[in-house]
Amino acid sequence: MLAFDFGTRRIGVAVANTLTRSAQALTTLVATGSETPFDAIGELIDAWQPSQLVVGLPVHADGTPHAMTARARRFAHLLESRFGRPVALVDERWTSEAAAQALRDRGHGGREARAKRDEAAAQIILQAWLDESR
Repeated sequence: MLAFDFGTRRIGVAVANTLTRSAQALTTLVATGSETPFDAIGELIDAWQPSQLVVGLPVHADGTPHAMTARARRFAHLLESRFGRPVALVDERWTSEAAAQALRDRGHGGREARAKRDEAAAQIILQAWLDESR
């Protein structure tokens, strides 16, 4: 499985195995201009051969949608149509904050933490999906 923490500048990516049911941060992809890095995503899909894709769905704290909600849904739809894999959407409220805190707890701060935050958030999103799908 691959999970994505979608953003307009960066997309965090995490990977998991259905046997171990544990997610790990993989990488952060950088979008150039307004282009989503679908070539890089395709390379990851070719390398990992996931049977399932998971995309974090950003919403307000009260669960209502905002502008990024529609963008993440569109990204999920494009993933499904381009790569022919099922895509699950997972509520990602607080994942960026949880990822930043987890990185601080491990002694990663400043620029290093910012660079890793998106992939750590993708890991949290994927682990939540794994835990909920038991």
